Amino acid sequence: MNREQLKGKWNQMKGSVKKKWGKLTDDDIDRIEGERDRLVGKIQEKYGKSKEDAEKEVDQFTTKH
Repeated sequence: MNREQLKGKWNQMKGSVKKKWGKLTDDDIDRIEGERDRLVGKIQEKYGKSKEDAEKEVDQFTTKH
């Protein structure tokens, strides 16, 4: 899934994102607005992951969805 597809399907994916990364608040998810880089940044912030690890998780997640 590319960046535009993620942004286009964001409203449909919010529940799955919340389930996968439970530390993200509803406000976090709303502010991300389907922007991959914002999602990666929030995962780094909330889970203390490296950028590379967060990017891998997002890529794996978006591939499944």
